[in-house]
Amino acid sequence: MPLCSPALAPMPIYHLSELHSEIASSPSQWRPLVFTNGCFDLLHVGHVRYLTVAKSLGRSLVVGLNSDRSVQTIKPTLPGFPSRPIVPEAQRAELLAALKPVDAVVIFAETTATDLIAILKPDIYVKGGDYRLETLPEASTVLDYGGKIELVQVEIPTSTTAIVNRILQNNR
Repeated sequence: MPLCSPALAPMPIYHLSELHSEIASSPSQWRPLVFTNGCFDLLHVGHVRYLTVAKSLGRSLVVGLNSDRSVQTIKPTLPGFPSRPIVPEAQRAELLAALKPVDAVVIFAETTATDLIAILKPDIYVKGGDYRLETLPEASTVLDYGGKIELVQVEIPTSTTAIVNRILQNNR
């Protein structure tokens, strides 16, 4: 069952075990399952375009969201910001869950999504075109169970770092 605030409609934000059970009990509702993951720190149009393309590859889209702790491990600090993420994980999860292409969000604490992928076994694992198969840590896990990997090229007119730098320059 998705997590939610009492005053809000249920958001499709799951604990991993609940999501796994949901997919296993209703495979025709979820499969082909597309999975992607990331920090999604400051949500921007590039993220929306990317998630829209990812969703178009299957029936459902699950987004693995890096926890605050894992973002602190994998993302460099930005000038003027003591640490990342800028937006806390619960808020990032809610924003993602509210997007039309996203069917489920699951937060994970590891620096890679390998464990999530091993459990959920998505039919298609999607990453941006700036990644390379040979350097993608999750690739061998996906290929071992027979999943497919798609590296999608989406025009992304901005990035979280670019947004932060623009804010800092305007405040000088």
